[in-house]
Amino acid sequence: MGSVIREMIVDASPEKVWQTVGNFAEGPRLTTPDIFVDCRLIEPDLRQMTFADGNVVRERLIARDEQARRIVWAWEGEEVSHDNTSMQVFAENNGRSRLVWIHDTSPDELCGWLAAAMDQIAPEIRRSLERAN
Repeated sequence: MGSVIREMIVDASPEKVWQTVGNFAEGPRLTTPDIFVDCRLIEPDLRQMTFADGNVVRERLIARDEQARRIVWAWEGEEVSHDNTSMQVFAENNGRSRLVWIHDTSPDELCGWLAAAMDQIAPEIRRSLERAN
């Protein structure tokens, strides 16, 4: 299994960042509206997201820890044999936040694609979180 880890400093309070990334139902649409045009719960712990290009994916909520400001979900699809993704928000100096985004997946061959996608998406997530502050 491979892992892709990205961290970013966000010029927004940890409470505000967590309010958005901890929102399983709407977080992806709120942080990346140009990438996800729709995000909705289809079961209490299962969301369906539609990319701007029309691709649809489903992700299942695994854990959400309000105190630790950590959320974990799994991509469900034939492309993966295992997937686990987490985002966790930490307090930084001067009211800023550090967002740690980890994607563990199998097969390992998906890691290159995921790293490129995360590198593309991360700046948009940061900008969206800072605008919402």
